[in-house]
Amino acid sequence: MLIELAVGDAYGAGFEYADPDFIAERNLLTGYVQHPTHLGVRPGAYTDDTQMTLAIAELLISGDSWGREALAECFVRAYHRDPRDGYARRFQLFLDTVHSGADLLARIDPVSDKSGAAMRAGPIGLLPTVDDVLHYTLEQARITHDTADGIAAAQAAALAVHYCHHRLGPVAELPEWIGAELDRSWARPWRGRVGSKGWMSVRAALTALSMSTRLSQVLHTAVAWTGDVDTVATIALAAGSRATDIEQDLPNSLVDGLENGAYGRDYLRQVDTRLLAEFS
Repeated sequence: MLIELAVGDAYGAGFEYADPDFIAERNLLTGYVQHPTHLGVRPGAYTDDTQMTLAIAELLISGDSWGREALAECFVRAYHRDPRDGYARRFQLFLDTVHSGADLLARIDPVSDKSGAAMRAGPIGLLPTVDDVLHYTLEQARITHDTADGIAAAQAAALAVHYCHHRLGPVAELPEWIGAELDRSWARPWRGRVGSKGWMSVRAALTALSMSTRLSQVLHTAVAWTGDVDTVATIALAAGSRATDIEQDLPNSLVDGLENGAYGRDYLRQVDTRLLAEFS
């Protein structure tokens, strides 16, 4: 799961809010693309979407207690051991000055309704019950996105993984199932450019999943929406990687081209193996 969502994040990073003509011309899945203006994120490098997801995955397999303090500490540690571009500018400047989870919790104003809590929620979907997923996701979302929309988007993203991982039905019916669990609005198909709000990215991801039979199709569709496409791709590929009726056909060029430094592809695969063993 972590490899696939990191591929979605890294591939989507080349197209985030780019001109639609640029996306239409280069969204070919043949390799990573340098973003026309975000030159600090090199092709094949993942962004904050994957880094914060990795922090959650590490806590889930650590055996440590789940809670706001532990989560905040994991977020801070993951960033400072491997600083990278891709975060929202103001939040990255904030992280640069924060050196413990307690410091983060004391100073942050968690009023965002954007996609940060949703993009990192995927591993929570592996938990055994819907109630577990909703509770754990609420706790992590409230650290940075303690708003009704921020929390709901994170819960919907985690439930998408839960539905696919636990084989609760065909992926084509995923939006309807989440709509029944949370709110009927989640069942409405997405159309057009994806803005910065968390619910937008999640609904676009659910639609891409429900209309696809191959993981490569999910990725292509997620990016073709235009807008905040790296987040859409991260959320969609986290769930799609656990769906038995989605062919797992990501191009080797994208998997092999994913960054492989200290916390890159090989490290993600190790954590992924432990994560899936823990919750399978």
